[in-house]
Amino acid sequence: MSIFKKILVPIDGSETSKKAIAMALKMAVEDKAQVRLVHSIDELSYVNAHEYAGELVKYARDYGQKILQDGLSAIHAVGVKGDIKLVDFAGQRLGDTVADEARLWGADLVVLGTHGRRGVGRLLLGSGAEQVIRLSPVPVLIIRST
Repeated sequence: MSIFKKILVPIDGSETSKKAIAMALKMAVEDKAQVRLVHSIDELSYVNAHEYAGELVKYARDYGQKILQDGLSAIHAVGVKGDIKLVDFAGQRLGDTVADEARLWGADLVVLGTHGRRGVGRLLLGSGAEQVIRLSPVPVLIIRST
């Protein structure tokens, strides 16, 4: 019997998030677990960044829905019970958003793809994976890009 029955997978459309989906689905098939894919957009970052903020937010939502639908197709293809959720997190850090979703849904595990940036790249861009690890109320399985 598995201890992981509800697996949350934050996705962004990258190759590493696709690897995270694949791992979560493998685990879900083996353990008869549920999978929820979540994609978050930060509407405030678009509003502050550009005079065409409304169009950018719409594009971000459309893109988010597309990658979620692609992920949902993968869930259905392997016969796993699962769903998707698009979250507007309005300035909240990714780690907080994922932790909130894990709590609200009652997740047992978060499976997260990471690019594994080091040095200046990590310093400049921050580490979303590191935030998730620190803030998650449940274990986090990190899937690296290599």
